[in-house]
Amino acid sequence: MMNPYLCVPVSLFPVGAFLVPYLFFMVIAGMPLFYMELALGQYNREGAAGVWKICPIFKGVGFTVILISLYVGFYYNVIIAWALFYLFSSFTGELPWVHCNNTWNSPNCSDLWAFNNSLNDTHKSTPAAEYFERGVLHLQDSEGIADLGLPRWQLTSCLAVVIVVLYFSLWKGVKTSGKVVWITATMPYVVLTVLLLRGVTLPGAMDGIKAYLSVDFLRLCEPQVWIDAATQICFSLGVGFGVLIAFSSYNKFSNNCYRDAIITSSINSLTSFFSGFVIFSFLGYMSHKHSVPLDKVATDGPGLVFIIYPEAIATLPGSSVWAVIFFIMLLTLGIDSAMGGMESVITGLMDEFKFLHKHRELFTLFIVVSTFLISLFCVTNGGIYVFTLLDHFAAGTSILFGVLIEAIGIAWFYGVDRFSDDIEEMIGQRPGLYWRLCWKFVSPCFLLFMVVVSFATFNPPNYGTYTFPIWANMIGWCLAISSMTMVPLYAIYKMCTLPGKFCDVSLVHISLPPEVEEALLRLLHHAVCVGGPFQFVMCKLRNLKLSTFSTTVPSMWIGGCSLCCFLKSTISSFVLLTLR
Repeated sequence: MMNPYLCVPVSLFPVGAFLVPYLFFMVIAGMPLFYMELALGQYNREGAAGVWKICPIFKGVGFTVILISLYVGFYYNVIIAWALFYLFSSFTGELPWVHCNNTWNSPNCSDLWAFNNSLNDTHKSTPAAEYFERGVLHLQDSEGIADLGLPRWQLTSCLAVVIVVLYFSLWKGVKTSGKVVWITATMPYVVLTVLLLRGVTLPGAMDGIKAYLSVDFLRLCEPQVWIDAATQICFSLGVGFGVLIAFSSYNKFSNNCYRDAIITSSINSLTSFFSGFVIFSFLGYMSHKHSVPLDKVATDGPGLVFIIYPEAIATLPGSSVWAVIFFIMLLTLGIDSAMGGMESVITGLMDEFKFLHKHRELFTLFIVVSTFLISLFCVTNGGIYVFTLLDHFAAGTSILFGVLIEAIGIAWFYGVDRFSDDIEEMIGQRPGLYWRLCWKFVSPCFLLFMVVVSFATFNPPNYGTYTFPIWANMIGWCLAISSMTMVPLYAIYKMCTLPGKFCDVSLVHISLPPEVEEALLRLLHHAVCVGGPFQFVMCKLRNLKLSTFSTTVPSMWIGGCSLCCFLKSTISSFVLLTLR
């Protein structure tokens, strides 16, 4: 999961209304797109941009997903820094968010134990809320996004530690990150299980779980429920961030990516579903303890992780131990996801600019230091406003748009049949009718609908009662559009730099001598030219076993102005030279 607080949008009550579109989108879009990206990266052995050698005019979508992953890294590392700060603060006999007698507390703070109905009073705030906003963020020292102030040294130190851990987890590529993942990927399951076993024993936990599972079908008429479900699919599975393409590019060519797609996406969805039980068991407990409706306790965003959960943990016997366990889980979960996002950026750019392969360590250092410097804006007094702006615009509509263009490029321009041939070449079996229909029709239609709805129902961001000024929203939109415009900009660049015209069509008609055809088939059999410029021609020859064939291909889409001349002048010499 990309965001620790995005398992389910807890403010949507009953939450079962969210699970319906979530499961629906998982079946028609999430799993097919997950499978598509795994196969795409594994077959082409490239990052998010390099894989589009199969259809160069769409390479811009590769840069789109790389930019989105980079933007998410700007604020995602801050979440991990907050978790680290809370972890350090938990090593104490009494948690600092229990009482109102601290230097950062305001007169409006109502002690957790003294005010049973504090959550009902809009003029009161709990110690946990004030600890996060006043003790950690120092929000009281900022008047808004125009008054950020300097970075807080405590949070800056935590952020620096996170960056150092990320660097040494990524600097050697999958050799180091693969070992780290054994810890970061398994630890959250252990901690979630422990928290669930504790949560279900608390009074009111069953009420929270019932609210989690109950369905109000009238909520399904609200567009935001569907948008949240679609966005969560992308976040939880990593679709559209280039992460799947980057990591699958390191797989063996014959690896069963179909099996991996089914198992991984299913486990991911079950994990999100399982974590919902943990969340709502504690929310039900908080609702019972304060005698308020459950929807008054729940909150979306970082408030769930850094206010509601710490407040609930503070009421448990041995609260410091539970706090340490909880924030260790957040750290491992966050670092695991951050590694994926950074690897997407690093692999995508290194595969596009080959000279960077010789300088992996330095380039990795450049990327993580760059994200650190931008993230400093999020650890200032008003940093939560920058964080909220990035969270709202960096990967909302833009991620849906990126996945839409990716699906269109594969299904309609490269071709589902050709893509299925590639998968058959890797794993020995073609995708079934279900997958091909989803790739070509269902998933693109779903994504197009969601992109249109997300634009039509856009709501400007806010943090509590603070409303962002117009100029801040304009900056946010510029951020979102900057990634989306990579698609048309690169397409225009490609059409302007390649010889020929967009409407040019090359009619390929090649007659090969029998000895050349036999040599070419032998070359195909040994997969010498997998992913090379002759891939399409060779696959056709292999399947049809014909020495003469014709096909009509828009030449600009395959990266050449005259494929026919190019092949005629080079194919024979290339084959014979290779077999010598």
